[in-house]
This record gives sequence, C-alpha cells and structure tokens, in this order.
Amino acid sequence: MTEEILDVDLLAFENGSSAQRRAVVDGVSRSLETGFVYTSHDVPDDVIDTAYAMLREFFEKSPEEKQTATVPGASGQTGYTGLLVETAASSDKPDWKEMLNWSTPIVEGHPLKRHFPGAYPDQVLPEQIVPGITEVLYRFHDSIADLQRRFLRIIAEGIGCHETFFDDMVQDGPTLTRAIRYPAMSELDVALGADGEPGHVWAAAHGDINLITALPRSTAPGLQVEVNDDWVDAIPPDNGVIVNTGIMLERLTNGRIPIGWHRVVAAPGYEGERYSVVQFCHPRPWTVLAPVASCCTPDNPQRFSAISAAHALDEVLYEINLVETARRVG
Repeated sequence: MTEEILDVDLLAFENGSSAQRRAVVDGVSRSLETGFVYTSHDVPDDVIDTAYAMLREFFEKSPEEKQTATVPGASGQTGYTGLLVETAASSDKPDWKEMLNWSTPIVEGHPLKRHFPGAYPDQVLPEQIVPGITEVLYRFHDSIADLQRRFLRIIAEGIGCHETFFDDMVQDGPTLTRAIRYPAMSELDVALGADGEPGHVWAAAHGDINLITALPRSTAPGLQVEVNDDWVDAIPPDNGVIVNTGIMLERLTNGRIPIGWHRVVAAPGYEGERYSVVQFCHPRPWTVLAPVASCCTPDNPQRFSAISAAHALDEVLYEINLVETARRVG
C-alpha cells in the first residue's frame, strides 16, 4: 500500500497520448490506496475567487441573519447549518463548524424530484443577504461537478470499466456543494473528554458517503488523511484540487478503492479561522450500489450486498446528526 498522496494531471488523461493516459490511470489507482489524490484542473480562478469572497461575506453576517437561510427539514441538503450540529459518525461531539449547502436545481416534475424529494429540496441561498450570490454559487457548483464527472472517467478505467461508466450514474445526481467556516478554536469553550482530549475539533475523523469529493481550496491547513494508522497532512500543490473517495465508491469497487478517512484539526498554535468549499459527487438516488464484476475475483470475493444510493445516504445523514426529527446527538 502506498503511503503517499500523488499529484496527477487530469488534462493529460484527456488530451495526452495513450502512454500518458495509462500513466495517469496508474497514478490515480496507486494514490487512491490512501483514499486521496491531487489533480490539476481547469476551473477558472475567477470562479473560485468570487465564490470564496461572497461566501466569506455571508459567514461574516450576524448569527441572526445567517439563520434566515436555514431550511427546516432539509437535513443539510440546502441552506445554512449552524455551529455544533453535524457530528461525525465516529464521535458524539459535534464538529466546530458552520455550513452553507447548495445544489443545482433540477426541473419541476423530473421523476428524480418526484420520487426523492428529500434529495432534491427546493434550493435556498442567501440572495437577500448577499445580492448576486446565487448565480455565483451555481456557476461554481457546475464547474466543480463537471471536473468530478471527468475525473471519475480515470477511476472507471482504473477498475476495468469503460471510461463512461459513471457518466449516466451521476447525471442529475444530487451532488452537493458545501461551504464550511471553521471558527477559531479560541472561540469555543473546549471541554475535555474522558480521555483528556478536547471534546470538540473542527471536524472529527470520518469518511464521506458519496462517490468522490473535491476540495479546490482552503484558506488554512487542517485537513489530515489517515494512512496506515497515522494522520498525514493533506497539502496539495499550488492550484491543485484534492479528491478523496467515499463510502459509495468503496461499495461499487468491492473495497478495491477504500474510503478516504480524514479529519480537520487546527494546527498547534494556529489561532485563526479556516474556510473551505467541498463538493460531494453523488449518483442518482435510484442507483443500486453493488460491486462491479471487474472488482470481484477469487482473491477478492464480493464483500458488499446491494443497497440503493438513497438508502445509503439516508442512513449516513442520521449517523452524522443532520436529520432534525431524529438527532443522533442532542
């Protein structure tokens, strides 16, 4: 197993020679043994810069103003989620973060929206608080979603499928973008747990539920990856995007691609806040998550039974404490 997160070139896969394509597929396959990989991208800087500036403007508003963007019953699938709510499934201490969540709406009457209204809620963004933010955030979302769809083509080839294997699966999927503000730890009255460690961190150790997650930028260090029982800082090259794997991809690949376990913690002595925007790439809710044939071999027999993407997501939303009517943690 590799212990290193590798840097690959998505654009070389798309535009390079056969040898370059194979090298990228090999690099991604080896790096994803850690659950993480860095990649080049072609998302315009102005798209990212403008989105981050407007999101900072939103998070700097008063708590009362931000609460007006809360959507009751949305389970974190749109609108604002306040501090000390989301809780890693591995923990009973809520994370020290606040979030703004959004997706690109699909058309009214679409069968996905009719059959899975919880996955496709009417979107609520703080347009009245930060004029112009809706258009900017939708543009950002679509740009990163396109990047993730293209990156999945590398993964598809790596597991022995046609490069378009994931294309239909993620078309109109409930891919979610989440802007996160991690306040300074000094703003939190940190209680010590029974083990003498702080009761709250920015985000406790967890794996994402989806296929893959993209992180195009953060304003401070803090993301750490679990590799061979050690925590390793995830530090991408300049202008690189971090991609990590989720629970759904692990199921589809029969464990061949593991979950990218990670946490977010303030570095010792760091007294500031941290902003990041992540996007969770989801398959359509009616997708059956069953291991693909190419990943089931005599040496790696089928490990996972089939489950729908909708049911897998519902279970995790409960486990991470986002279901308002059934909070796992009070």
